[in-house]
Amino acid sequence: MPAKLIVVRRLFLIFVLLPWTVCCEGQPVASIEGSLSLGHAQGLVERALATEWRNARDPSHPMRYRLRKASPRLISTKEIIETRDGFVARLLSVNDQPLGQADELREQARLDALLSDPSLQKHRKRGEEGDAEIVLKLLRMLPKAFLYEYTGAVLGPAGNVEKFTFRPNPSFSPPDYETQALTSLTGELWIDAAQERVVRLEGHLQQDTDYGWGILGRLNKGGWVLIEQSEVGGRQWRIAHVQLKMNLRVVFKTKIIDTEEQMTEYAPVPADLDYRQAIQTLRGVPGETVRARR
Repeated sequence: MPAKLIVVRRLFLIFVLLPWTVCCEGQPVASIEGSLSLGHAQGLVERALATEWRNARDPSHPMRYRLRKASPRLISTKEIIETRDGFVARLLSVNDQPLGQADELREQARLDALLSDPSLQKHRKRGEEGDAEIVLKLLRMLPKAFLYEYTGAVLGPAGNVEKFTFRPNPSFSPPDYETQALTSLTGELWIDAAQERVVRLEGHLQQDTDYGWGILGRLNKGGWVLIEQSEVGGRQWRIAHVQLKMNLRVVFKTKIIDTEEQMTEYAPVPADLDYRQAIQTLRGVPGETVRARR
């Protein structure tokens, strides 16, 4: 169903990967201390986005980390391990309180079900792969969707970064529902020039976006997303902070999205770790990683 193409998970993936493809325009920037010429700025963007693209396609550096997700109604903290079989997670706390006995038993039963029925994990992995295919299709279109302009150096959390603004390319015509929201998004992109990595993306919906003339759904004007990433060790970069506020209607159902996510305590795990070993790790001593069998 076309309406299914604008569910929150797919939209979130669009926003996460927005900075990984770009075209630049504008007049040369005035030569001031710490600023870049247009040519140097465009070169920096191209190199940084090429690095992001390579890393997005590289599965050889899986991580273990904690995800704290907060909304007006619920706060949850999970420990997550990336494996060759897809992601595996364990719920640790709700509303910043440890799980009670009943909730812990339910969580252990869920993990037991994953261990005893590999088809459940295979189904989850297929979902992850399906999302990745959609994202790759979007990435092929994004160079035509946006125009970027260099605005100068700014002070970021880890030092000076180069700042760009982006806006929709007026000549871009979205070919399907999945790319339609791109015609309404403007914002800022920050790049760490020393390591040539994207450190921050902030995007805002400047107008309502209708799907199927508003019959199938609508993204309302005023929604916004903030994504920040940083180095987590070993020259590996990961997303550390996400805020998302959107008002989304799909057919006759309205969903208000208001979430903030913090990803912390990143640590590498073996590239050949399977999902069963990850479950045992999540059940074991904190910080202990089950080594994959050779």
